[in-house]
Amino acid sequence: MLITDQLYGSYELEDVLQELIESKRVQRLKGVHQGGASYLVKPKWDVTRFDHSLGVMLLVRKLGGSLEEQIAALLHDVSHTAFSHVVDYLLEHDNEDYHEQIYEQFIKHSGIPVILKKYGFQYEDILLDDSKWTLLEQPAPELCADRVDYTLRDMTQYGQITLHDAHTFLEHLIVVDGKMYLDNLRVAEWFVETYYKEVIDFFMDPLNIYGNDLLARALKLALNKGIIHREDFMKEDEQLLEKVRSSNDSEVMSLLEQLQPGAHVMSDENDYDIHKQGKVRLIDPSILCEGKLVKASKRSNQIELMNQEAYKKSVAGAYVKVLIK
Repeated sequence: MLITDQLYGSYELEDVLQELIESKRVQRLKGVHQGGASYLVKPKWDVTRFDHSLGVMLLVRKLGGSLEEQIAALLHDVSHTAFSHVVDYLLEHDNEDYHEQIYEQFIKHSGIPVILKKYGFQYEDILLDDSKWTLLEQPAPELCADRVDYTLRDMTQYGQITLHDAHTFLEHLIVVDGKMYLDNLRVAEWFVETYYKEVIDFFMDPLNIYGNDLLARALKLALNKGIIHREDFMKEDEQLLEKVRSSNDSEVMSLLEQLQPGAHVMSDENDYDIHKQGKVRLIDPSILCEGKLVKASKRSNQIELMNQEAYKKSVAGAYVKVLIK
């Protein structure tokens, strides 16, 4: 199976990866949008969990990760519910980790273990402890394939950076002891700035907050009324919406009718309709400097200031005034 990605290039994949990609569980991710309700209020915001999952797998491959780590990368988001983190709004999970809480049971009751066993792998060895996959996941504020891919993928798709920018950054990624670092301070500064375009400017965009808050309220109401059930969140986005819409419940439909392009919203800390505090996400990649790994902020006042500002904005949260409901 030949797969081509605009960020990482073309690769011929092993049969196990091909079969996993073609599986029902992974194909479902084509219908799960990474930004939750964002595509409903701005169609351009349309990156899917499938796009991201393949990207993370290919980045791990590009950096020399083992086949097992590539499998873990491909499947790291497979348990995401419809509309991704909207379920965390709905269930008030401040750590935005519902998909992680259900991951083991989701994998166990899927066809994934059977596919892996066919190729001589045990799912428990690969999928239930991501701490061994040091390219795939690292605690913040370091770089990892998950963090890097969603930043580069969203920001290129949404026109905030160019493909040339992304490719230049990738040329400066290095691997030391199985972990991802950078070899250039200027590139580190560029990535920190780009990362905050993602997790501050995009995640906390008033329109994004508005869309996710409105959808969460509609889905919570539908759940409380018995129109949908917890298991329905394992559908694709549009399948879940269709089930909600088919109820013709006037209260729920009143909320959904407001969920469309054209809504006018703005930031206003003094007069607001929605206040959303999300997960604090900070980045401070280590760079290899004179043979030693050093936090970029120790060599760059710009990064230190960007981190301070991002922290303040994250803790304060987003205040959204809805001008047209």
